[in-house]
Amino acid sequence: MIKLYDYWRSSASYRVRIALGLAGEDWTTHSVNLLNAEQLSDDHLARNPQGLVPVLELDGHSLTQSLAQIEYLDETRNLGLLPATPIGRAEVRALSYAIAMETHPVCNLHVVKWAVDQSDHRISMEAWMSHFITKGLTSYEAMVKGTDFSYGDGVTLADVCLMPQVYNAERWGLDLRQFPRISAIRKTLDAIPAFQRAHPDATVKP
Repeated sequence: MIKLYDYWRSSASYRVRIALGLAGEDWTTHSVNLLNAEQLSDDHLARNPQGLVPVLELDGHSLTQSLAQIEYLDETRNLGLLPATPIGRAEVRALSYAIAMETHPVCNLHVVKWAVDQSDHRISMEAWMSHFITKGLTSYEAMVKGTDFSYGDGVTLADVCLMPQVYNAERWGLDLRQFPRISAIRKTLDAIPAFQRAHPDATVKP
């Protein structure tokens, strides 16, 4: 049985849940409560020395880093998350990385808490999140190369990365109507069972 060590609101975990669903896989969820710092426990650090989620155990391997996990699933389960051409793969990765490597890291909970504390609370968590998520989604909106999907006419790695950030945007009160292309893509993805199953509201909570 596949094991996923995750936290229900973790964007990285959300991505991997989507990919597992697209692969038609079943898995057991082992919650790592980030609010209680369980990611820093000896047990979890033995699984992932970075102290991050998710950790994915499958095929006799223990994998860390969500994009590496998703690409492994893509390659071993033939998900088609990356186009066949080199330029297509480069463009999908650019969209994916705009979320996963630019927007998500600065909106990680431990980063935001540190910024708030270091500013003596002159910076609020809400202001920080609104600024960086808006900046990231504005760029993504301009980069989109599809109508119903982020790229082309099917689900790609970019869509898998986008949806958790859409969830975060709404969680922090952003009005998605300012992003009409993203809103249209979101409507398409919301109808796909793998995306529905992966949504935080449908997952195991600590």
